[in-house]
Amino acid sequence: MGTTNANSADGRKDKLNLLSSTQLVINEALKKLGYNQDMYELLKEPLSMLTVRIPLRRDDGSTKIYTGFRAQHNGAVGPIKGGVRFHPDVNEDEVKALSMWMSLKCGIADLPFGGGKGGIICDPRTMSMGELERLSRGYVRAISQIVGPTKDIPAPDVFTNSQIMAWMMDEYSRLRANDSPGFITGKPLVLGGSEGREMAAAQGVTICIEEAAKRQGISLKGARIIIQGFGNAGSFLAKLMDDAGAKVIGISDAYGAIYDPDGLNINYLLDRRDSFGMVTPLFEGTITNEELLELECEVLVPAAVSNQITAENAQNIKAKIIVEAANGPTTLEATRILTERGILLVPDVLAGTGGVTVSYFEWVQNRQGYYWSEEDVAARLREKLVASFRQIYNLSKNRNVDMRLAAYMVGVRKMAEASKFRGWI
Repeated sequence: MGTTNANSADGRKDKLNLLSSTQLVINEALKKLGYNQDMYELLKEPLSMLTVRIPLRRDDGSTKIYTGFRAQHNGAVGPIKGGVRFHPDVNEDEVKALSMWMSLKCGIADLPFGGGKGGIICDPRTMSMGELERLSRGYVRAISQIVGPTKDIPAPDVFTNSQIMAWMMDEYSRLRANDSPGFITGKPLVLGGSEGREMAAAQGVTICIEEAAKRQGISLKGARIIIQGFGNAGSFLAKLMDDAGAKVIGISDAYGAIYDPDGLNINYLLDRRDSFGMVTPLFEGTITNEELLELECEVLVPAAVSNQITAENAQNIKAKIIVEAANGPTTLEATRILTERGILLVPDVLAGTGGVTVSYFEWVQNRQGYYWSEEDVAARLREKLVASFRQIYNLSKNRNVDMRLAAYMVGVRKMAEASKFRGWI
Protein backbone atom coordinates (compact mmCIF):
# COMPACT_ATOMS: atom_id res chain seq x y z
CA MET A 1 0.00 0.00 0.00
CA GLY A 2 1.19 3.53 -0.75
CA THR A 3 2.14 5.55 2.31
CA THR A 4 2.91 9.09 3.36
CA ASN A 5 6.31 9.19 1.71
CA ALA A 6 6.79 12.49 -0.10
CA ASN A 7 10.38 12.84 1.13
CA SER A 8 12.76 10.10 0.01
CA ALA A 9 15.18 10.84 2.83
CA ASP A 10 13.39 8.51 5.25
CA GLY A 11 15.88 9.07 8.02
CA ARG A 12 15.11 12.78 7.99
CA LYS A 13 11.40 12.30 8.59
CA ASP A 14 11.75 11.56 12.28
CA LYS A 15 13.71 14.82 12.67
CA LEU A 16 11.07 17.06 11.11
CA ASN A 17 9.27 19.42 13.45
CA LEU A 18 5.50 19.59 13.63
CA LEU A 19 5.20 22.35 11.01
CA SER A 20 7.53 20.71 8.49
CA SER A 21 5.89 17.30 8.76
CA THR A 22 2.42 18.85 8.41
CA GLN A 23 3.52 20.75 5.31
CA LEU A 24 5.00 17.57 3.85
CA VAL A 25 1.73 15.65 4.06
CA ILE A 26 -0.41 18.60 2.90
CA ASN A 27 1.80 18.91 -0.15
CA GLU A 28 1.42 15.23 -0.99
CA ALA A 29 -2.35 15.32 -0.35
CA LEU A 30 -2.76 18.26 -2.75
CA LYS A 31 -0.73 16.46 -5.41
CA LYS A 32 -2.91 13.37 -5.03
CA LEU A 33 -5.96 15.60 -5.52
CA GLY A 34 -4.49 17.16 -8.65
CA TYR A 35 -3.74 20.65 -7.34
CA ASN A 36 -0.68 22.56 -8.47
CA GLN A 37 2.11 24.14 -6.43
CA ASP A 38 0.21 27.44 -6.17
CA MET A 39 -2.38 25.85 -3.91
CA TYR A 40 0.32 24.42 -1.68
CA GLU A 41 1.95 27.86 -1.41
CA LEU A 42 -1.39 29.24 -0.22
CA LEU A 43 -2.03 26.52 2.35
CA LYS A 44 1.46 25.75 3.65
CA GLU A 45 1.28 28.41 6.38
CA PRO A 46 -1.42 30.49 8.10
CA LEU A 47 -2.67 33.55 6.22
CA SER A 48 -2.42 35.51 9.46
CA MET A 49 -0.09 35.15 12.45
CA LEU A 50 -0.40 37.61 15.33
CA THR A 51 2.17 37.85 18.12
CA VAL A 52 1.23 39.84 21.22
CA ARG A 53 2.92 40.80 24.47
CA ILE A 54 0.77 40.82 27.59
CA PRO A 55 1.88 42.65 30.75
CA LEU A 56 0.67 40.89 33.88
CA ARG A 57 0.74 42.25 37.42
CA ARG A 58 1.72 39.29 39.60
CA ASP A 59 0.30 38.73 43.08
CA ASP A 60 3.57 39.92 44.66
CA GLY A 61 3.26 43.28 42.91
CA SER A 62 5.88 42.62 40.23
CA THR A 63 5.08 42.79 36.51
CA LYS A 64 5.89 40.04 34.02
CA ILE A 65 5.49 40.24 30.24
CA TYR A 66 4.05 37.16 28.56
CA THR A 67 4.16 36.37 24.84
CA GLY A 68 1.03 35.10 23.11
CA PHE A 69 0.08 34.02 19.60
CA ARG A 70 -3.00 33.65 17.41
CA ALA A 71 -2.68 31.91 14.05
CA GLN A 72 -5.49 31.98 11.47
CA HIS A 73 -4.75 29.40 8.82
CA ASN A 74 -7.39 29.79 6.12
CA GLY A 75 -10.88 31.31 6.28
CA ALA A 76 -12.05 30.38 2.79
CA VAL A 77 -14.71 27.98 4.11
CA GLY A 78 -15.92 30.14 7.00
CA PRO A 79 -14.93 31.63 10.37
CA ILE A 80 -11.71 30.53 12.05
CA LYS A 81 -12.00 27.93 14.83
CA GLY A 82 -9.33 26.73 17.23
CA GLY A 83 -8.18 26.41 20.82
CA VAL A 84 -5.92 28.46 23.07
CA ARG A 85 -3.21 26.66 25.04
CA PHE A 86 -1.26 27.88 28.08
CA HIS A 87 2.06 26.05 28.15
CA PRO A 88 5.75 26.89 28.72
CA ASP A 89 6.74 25.19 25.45
CA VAL A 90 4.32 27.07 23.17
CA ASN A 91 6.15 28.44 20.12
CA GLU A 92 5.27 30.07 16.82
CA ASP A 93 5.88 27.02 14.60
CA GLU A 94 3.74 24.81 16.84
CA VAL A 95 0.86 27.29 16.78
CA LYS A 96 1.10 27.57 12.99
CA ALA A 97 1.07 23.78 12.55
CA LEU A 98 -1.84 23.29 14.93
CA SER A 99 -3.88 25.94 13.14
CA MET A 100 -3.35 23.94 9.94
CA TRP A 101 -4.45 20.77 11.74
CA MET A 102 -7.61 22.54 12.81
CA SER A 103 -8.34 23.37 9.17
CA LEU A 104 -7.89 19.70 8.34
CA LYS A 105 -10.12 18.55 11.22
CA CYS A 106 -12.86 20.96 10.16
CA GLY A 107 -12.63 19.63 6.60
CA ILE A 108 -12.72 16.03 7.80
CA ALA A 109 -15.81 16.65 9.95
CA ASP A 110 -17.38 18.79 7.17
CA LEU A 111 -17.68 21.86 9.42
CA PRO A 112 -18.07 25.41 8.01
CA PHE A 113 -14.83 26.61 9.61
CA GLY A 114 -11.19 27.26 8.86
CA GLY A 115 -8.53 26.41 11.37
CA GLY A 116 -6.91 28.59 14.01
CA LYS A 117 -4.81 28.15 17.13
CA GLY A 118 -3.66 30.37 19.97
CA GLY A 119 -1.28 30.10 22.85
CA ILE A 120 0.56 31.88 25.62
CA ILE A 121 4.06 30.96 26.78
CA CYS A 122 3.42 30.39 30.49
CA ASP A 123 3.17 27.66 33.11
CA PRO A 124 -0.32 27.84 34.62
CA ARG A 125 0.69 25.25 37.23
CA THR A 126 2.82 27.92 38.93
CA MET A 127 0.20 30.69 38.77
CA SER A 128 -2.60 31.67 41.11
CA MET A 129 -6.21 31.83 39.97
CA GLY A 130 -6.06 35.61 40.06
CA GLU A 131 -2.98 35.67 37.84
CA LEU A 132 -4.60 33.23 35.40
CA GLU A 133 -7.71 35.39 35.20
CA ARG A 134 -5.72 38.56 34.53
CA LEU A 135 -3.62 36.79 31.89
CA SER A 136 -6.73 35.37 30.19
CA ARG A 137 -8.39 38.77 30.05
CA GLY A 138 -5.16 40.39 28.84
CA TYR A 139 -4.92 37.92 25.97
CA VAL A 140 -8.47 38.69 24.84
CA ARG A 141 -7.78 42.42 24.92
CA ALA A 142 -4.64 41.88 22.83
CA ILE A 143 -6.39 39.85 20.09
CA SER A 144 -9.89 41.38 20.30
CA GLN A 145 -9.74 43.03 16.87
CA ILE A 146 -9.28 39.75 14.98
CA VAL A 147 -11.69 37.46 16.88
CA GLY A 148 -15.46 37.26 17.21
CA PRO A 149 -18.47 34.99 16.65
CA THR A 150 -18.29 35.39 12.86
CA LYS A 151 -14.50 35.85 12.56
CA ASP A 152 -12.53 33.60 14.92
CA ILE A 153 -13.96 31.48 17.73
CA PRO A 154 -11.44 30.29 20.38
CA ALA A 155 -11.84 27.22 22.59
CA PRO A 156 -10.00 25.33 25.38
CA ASP A 157 -6.76 23.49 24.69
CA VAL A 158 -3.76 22.32 26.73
CA PHE A 159 -3.94 23.65 30.32
CA THR A 160 -7.00 25.81 29.62
CA ASN A 161 -10.55 24.97 30.71
CA SER A 162 -14.14 26.18 30.96
CA GLN A 163 -13.28 28.70 33.68
CA ILE A 164 -10.64 30.34 31.48
CA MET A 165 -13.13 30.38 28.60
CA ALA A 166 -15.66 32.09 30.89
CA TRP A 167 -13.17 34.84 31.79
CA MET A 168 -12.31 35.33 28.13
CA MET A 169 -15.98 35.52 27.12
CA ASP A 170 -16.70 38.02 29.87
CA GLU A 171 -13.78 40.23 28.80
CA TYR A 172 -14.85 40.13 25.15
CA SER A 173 -18.44 40.95 26.12
CA ARG A 174 -17.21 43.96 28.12
CA LEU A 175 -15.12 45.19 25.20
CA ARG A 176 -18.04 44.85 22.78
CA ALA A 177 -20.63 46.12 25.30
CA ASN A 178 -22.93 43.17 24.61
CA ASP A 179 -23.23 39.56 25.69
CA SER A 180 -21.31 37.37 23.23
CA PRO A 181 -21.59 33.68 24.14
CA GLY A 182 -20.83 32.69 20.54
CA PHE A 183 -17.39 34.33 20.75
CA ILE A 184 -15.89 31.28 22.42
CA THR A 185 -16.72 27.60 23.00
CA GLY A 186 -15.96 25.19 25.81
CA LYS A 187 -17.78 27.46 28.27
CA PRO A 188 -19.60 26.37 31.46
CA LEU A 189 -23.16 25.23 30.79
CA VAL A 190 -24.64 28.22 32.66
CA LEU A 191 -22.85 30.59 30.26
CA GLY A 192 -24.03 28.91 27.06
CA GLY A 193 -21.82 25.84 27.00
CA SER A 194 -22.95 22.64 25.34
CA GLU A 195 -23.90 19.36 26.91
CA GLY A 196 -21.31 16.72 26.04
CA ARG A 197 -18.45 19.17 25.45
CA GLU A 198 -16.29 17.91 28.31
CA MET A 199 -16.33 14.32 27.05
CA ALA A 200 -16.31 15.17 23.34
CA ALA A 201 -12.63 14.48 22.63
CA ALA A 202 -12.73 11.10 24.36
CA GLN A 203 -16.03 10.16 22.72
CA GLY A 204 -14.57 11.01 19.31
CA VAL A 205 -11.61 8.71 19.95
CA THR A 206 -13.98 6.01 21.23
CA ILE A 207 -16.05 6.14 18.04
CA CYS A 208 -12.86 5.81 15.97
CA ILE A 209 -11.74 2.84 18.07
CA GLU A 210 -15.12 1.17 17.53
CA GLU A 211 -15.00 1.74 13.77
CA ALA A 212 -11.37 0.58 13.51
CA ALA A 213 -12.13 -2.55 15.55
CA LYS A 214 -14.94 -3.45 13.15
CA ARG A 215 -12.55 -3.17 10.19
CA GLN A 216 -10.00 -5.40 11.92
CA GLY A 217 -12.57 -7.97 13.07
CA ILE A 218 -11.93 -7.26 16.77
CA SER A 219 -14.62 -7.28 19.45
CA LEU A 220 -14.22 -4.47 21.98
CA LYS A 221 -15.63 -6.71 24.69
CA GLY A 222 -12.52 -7.94 26.50
CA ALA A 223 -10.14 -6.22 24.07
CA ARG A 224 -6.86 -5.12 25.67
CA ILE A 225 -6.41 -1.33 25.59
CA ILE A 226 -3.27 0.66 26.41
CA ILE A 227 -3.57 4.43 26.85
CA GLN A 228 -0.47 6.58 27.01
CA GLY A 229 -1.50 9.72 28.89
CA PHE A 230 -4.05 10.13 31.69
CA GLY A 231 -5.07 13.76 31.30
CA ASN A 232 -8.55 14.84 30.24
CA ALA A 233 -8.66 12.86 26.99
CA GLY A 234 -6.84 9.79 28.32
CA SER A 235 -8.76 9.47 31.58
CA PHE A 236 -12.18 10.00 30.00
CA LEU A 237 -11.25 7.51 27.29
CA ALA A 238 -10.16 4.93 29.88
CA LYS A 239 -13.54 5.28 31.58
CA LEU A 240 -15.45 4.94 28.29
CA MET A 241 -13.44 1.87 27.28
CA ASP A 242 -13.92 0.31 30.72
CA ASP A 243 -17.67 0.95 30.56
CA ALA A 244 -17.75 -0.65 27.07
CA GLY A 245 -16.33 -3.89 28.48
CA ALA A 246 -12.81 -3.47 27.14
CA LYS A 247 -9.85 -4.29 29.38
CA VAL A 248 -7.62 -1.27 30.01
CA ILE A 249 -4.32 -2.97 30.87
CA GLY A 250 -1.98 0.02 30.87
CA ILE A 251 -2.01 3.79 31.41
CA SER A 252 0.71 6.36 31.88
CA ASP A 253 1.42 9.95 32.88
CA ALA A 254 4.51 12.16 32.79
CA TYR A 255 6.15 10.18 35.61
CA GLY A 256 5.78 6.65 34.25
CA ALA A 257 3.27 3.90 33.51
CA ILE A 258 1.35 1.18 35.31
CA TYR A 259 0.40 -2.15 33.75
CA ASP A 260 -1.78 -5.08 34.75
CA PRO A 261 -2.49 -7.84 32.18
CA ASP A 262 -5.74 -8.60 34.04
CA GLY A 263 -6.96 -5.03 33.66
CA LEU A 264 -6.62 -1.90 35.80
CA ASN A 265 -9.25 -0.58 38.21
CA ILE A 266 -10.08 2.56 36.25
CA ASN A 267 -12.53 4.01 38.79
CA TYR A 268 -9.86 3.68 41.49
CA LEU A 269 -7.30 5.49 39.32
CA LEU A 270 -9.76 8.26 38.40
CA ASP A 271 -10.50 8.88 42.08
CA ARG A 272 -6.79 9.32 42.83
CA ARG A 273 -5.46 11.27 39.85
CA ASP A 274 -4.61 14.90 40.52
CA SER A 275 -5.88 17.88 38.52
CA PHE A 276 -3.08 17.41 35.95
CA GLY A 277 -3.79 13.71 35.40
CA MET A 278 -0.90 12.39 37.50
CA VAL A 279 -1.46 9.09 39.32
CA THR A 280 1.55 6.79 38.81
CA PRO A 281 3.64 8.29 41.68
CA LEU A 282 1.21 6.55 44.03
CA PHE A 283 2.35 3.13 42.79
CA GLU A 284 5.47 1.02 43.08
CA GLY A 285 6.80 -1.16 40.27
CA THR A 286 5.97 1.31 37.51
CA ILE A 287 7.40 0.95 34.01
CA THR A 288 8.46 3.60 31.51
CA ASN A 289 6.28 5.16 28.84
CA GLU A 290 8.58 3.60 26.24
CA GLU A 291 8.01 0.12 27.68
CA LEU A 292 4.26 0.65 27.81
CA LEU A 293 4.06 1.41 24.07
CA GLU A 294 5.66 -1.92 23.17
CA LEU A 295 3.37 -4.18 25.23
CA GLU A 296 1.01 -6.57 23.47
CA CYS A 297 -2.56 -5.28 23.08
CA GLU A 298 -5.38 -4.94 20.59
CA VAL A 299 -5.60 -1.13 20.72
CA LEU A 300 -2.86 1.37 21.55
CA VAL A 301 -3.88 5.00 22.13
CA PRO A 302 -1.06 7.56 22.32
CA ALA A 303 -2.82 10.37 24.22
CA ALA A 304 0.16 12.26 25.62
CA VAL A 305 2.73 14.16 23.55
CA SER A 306 4.21 14.12 20.05
CA ASN A 307 6.89 11.86 18.54
CA GLN A 308 6.31 8.82 20.77
CA ILE A 309 6.27 6.20 18.01
CA THR A 310 9.30 6.63 15.75
CA ALA A 311 11.39 4.64 13.31
CA GLU A 312 13.34 3.35 16.31
CA ASN A 313 10.41 1.62 18.05
CA ALA A 314 7.80 1.14 15.28
CA GLN A 315 8.99 -2.42 14.60
CA ASN A 316 8.42 -3.26 18.27
CA ILE A 317 4.80 -2.12 18.47
CA LYS A 318 2.55 -5.13 19.08
CA ALA A 319 -0.86 -3.44 18.86
CA LYS A 320 -3.26 -4.34 16.06
CA ILE A 321 -4.78 -0.84 16.00
CA ILE A 322 -3.28 2.55 16.89
CA VAL A 323 -5.63 5.48 17.43
CA GLU A 324 -3.85 8.80 17.88
CA ALA A 325 -5.49 10.91 20.58
CA ALA A 326 -2.45 13.18 20.97
CA ASN A 327 -1.10 15.65 18.43
CA GLY A 328 1.58 14.06 16.25
CA PRO A 329 2.47 11.02 18.40
CA THR A 330 3.65 9.01 15.38
CA THR A 331 6.32 10.23 12.99
CA LEU A 332 5.92 9.93 9.23
CA GLU A 333 8.54 7.21 8.91
CA ALA A 334 6.90 5.26 11.75
CA THR A 335 3.56 5.63 9.94
CA ARG A 336 5.09 3.97 6.88
CA ILE A 337 6.55 1.10 8.94
CA LEU A 338 3.33 0.46 10.85
CA THR A 339 1.20 0.52 7.69
CA GLU A 340 3.51 -1.95 5.96
CA ARG A 341 3.21 -4.23 9.00
CA GLY A 342 -0.60 -4.24 8.62
CA ILE A 343 -1.32 -2.19 11.73
CA LEU A 344 -4.35 0.06 11.25
CA LEU A 345 -3.35 3.58 12.28
CA VAL A 346 -6.14 6.10 12.80
CA PRO A 347 -4.46 9.53 12.52
CA ASP A 348 -4.81 12.40 14.97
CA VAL A 349 -6.58 14.68 12.49
CA LEU A 350 -9.42 12.13 12.32
CA ALA A 351 -9.45 10.77 15.89
CA GLY A 352 -9.16 14.30 17.29
CA THR A 353 -12.24 15.78 15.63
CA GLY A 354 -14.63 15.12 18.54
CA GLY A 355 -13.74 18.32 20.37
CA VAL A 356 -14.05 20.71 17.44
CA THR A 357 -17.26 19.02 16.28
CA VAL A 358 -19.00 19.58 19.61
CA SER A 359 -17.50 23.08 19.72
CA TYR A 360 -19.29 23.66 16.41
CA PHE A 361 -22.49 22.35 17.98
CA GLU A 362 -22.02 24.79 20.88
CA TRP A 363 -21.53 27.70 18.46
CA VAL A 364 -24.68 26.70 16.55
CA GLN A 365 -26.68 26.50 19.79
CA ASN A 366 -25.39 29.93 20.90
CA ARG A 367 -26.45 31.49 17.60
CA GLN A 368 -29.88 29.81 17.72
CA GLY A 369 -30.48 30.44 21.40
CA TYR A 370 -31.79 26.87 21.57
CA TYR A 371 -29.90 24.15 23.42
CA TRP A 372 -29.77 20.42 22.79
CA SER A 373 -29.83 17.50 25.21
CA GLU A 374 -26.73 15.43 25.89
CA GLU A 375 -28.32 12.57 23.94
CA ASP A 376 -28.85 14.82 20.91
CA VAL A 377 -25.23 16.01 21.02
CA ALA A 378 -23.92 12.45 21.32
CA ALA A 379 -26.06 11.23 18.41
CA ARG A 380 -25.00 14.11 16.16
CA LEU A 381 -21.35 13.56 17.08
CA ARG A 382 -21.55 9.86 16.26
CA GLU A 383 -23.20 10.58 12.92
CA LYS A 384 -20.40 13.01 11.98
CA LEU A 385 -17.53 10.82 13.14
CA VAL A 386 -18.78 7.56 11.64
CA ALA A 387 -19.29 9.25 8.27
CA SER A 388 -15.79 10.80 8.44
CA PHE A 389 -14.15 7.51 9.38
CA ARG A 390 -15.88 5.61 6.58
CA GLN A 391 -14.97 8.22 3.99
CA ILE A 392 -11.29 8.22 4.98
CA TYR A 393 -11.05 4.43 5.35
CA ASN A 394 -12.66 3.87 1.94
CA LEU A 395 -10.43 6.49 0.32
CA SER A 396 -7.40 4.81 1.87
CA LYS A 397 -8.38 1.49 0.33
CA ASN A 398 -9.50 2.87 -3.03
CA ARG A 399 -6.44 5.07 -3.56
CA ASN A 400 -3.97 2.65 -1.95
CA VAL A 401 -2.67 5.19 0.56
CA ASP A 402 -2.28 5.09 4.33
CA MET A 403 -4.99 6.49 6.62
CA ARG A 404 -2.98 9.61 7.43
CA LEU A 405 -2.61 10.66 3.80
CA ALA A 406 -6.26 9.77 3.13
CA ALA A 407 -7.34 11.95 6.07
CA TYR A 408 -5.27 14.87 4.80
CA MET A 409 -6.78 14.46 1.34
CA VAL A 410 -10.30 14.64 2.77
CA GLY A 411 -9.37 17.47 5.15
CA VAL A 412 -7.69 19.70 2.59
CA ARG A 413 -10.16 19.22 -0.28
CA LYS A 414 -12.95 21.51 0.97
CA MET A 415 -10.51 24.27 1.89
CA ALA A 416 -8.76 24.08 -1.48
CA GLU A 417 -12.07 24.12 -3.37
CA ALA A 418 -13.32 27.12 -1.38
CA SER A 419 -10.06 28.99 -1.96
CA LYS A 420 -10.35 28.33 -5.69
CA PHE A 421 -14.00 29.43 -5.89
CA ARG A 422 -13.12 32.65 -4.05
CA GLY A 423 -10.53 33.35 -6.74
CA TRP A 424 -7.56 33.22 -4.38
CA ILE A 425 -5.82 30.74 -6.70
